[in-house]
Amino acid sequence: MKKVIVTVLANDRPGILASVTEAVFQEGGNLDQVSQTLLETQFAGLFIATLTKDISVEELQTKLRKILSPQGMDVLVKPIDEPDTIKNIPSEPFVITCFGPDRKGLVAEITAILARHQVNVTNLRAMFEGGNDPSRNLMVYEVDIPASADTAVLSEDLRTRAAELSLVINIQHRNIFESITRI
Repeated sequence: MKKVIVTVLANDRPGILASVTEAVFQEGGNLDQVSQTLLETQFAGLFIATLTKDISVEELQTKLRKILSPQGMDVLVKPIDEPDTIKNIPSEPFVITCFGPDRKGLVAEITAILARHQVNVTNLRAMFEGGNDPSRNLMVYEVDIPASADTAVLSEDLRTRAAELSLVINIQHRNIFESITRI
């Protein structure tokens, strides 16, 4: 059995999840994972499915597009056939929060530093709604920091660049972050 990832983009409205999951099910897909979010008025969904019948990825994409495109959804189906190398790297989960005045390129600046240290971003939420009002511009990165990384150097690189950009940055192990935010 092969796995595929189905990506769906659409203007948000009720019924998108029902339509997509029904279409995937009808074409022989058994859902393994689903992640969806809204950005402003836009729906974005990722569906990982195991195909339970013999169907090519191209054929599945054609069938899903035939069903979902008339409903205003853009669909892309991609096979998942590469070995899972990221999960085999020992790492620790951290949460990096960053807020301050908005300017172009903030996400690029922070993610470039993370990439240099081989840090994998597992989830990112960013909202830029306030111009220079720091409380309305927030980035929350959930990351996996490799056990081999020098976290002191990583933290210093992030704090130095954040200070240059007038940003406040906090780096916490996910367990600590979750304990604090639970209070």
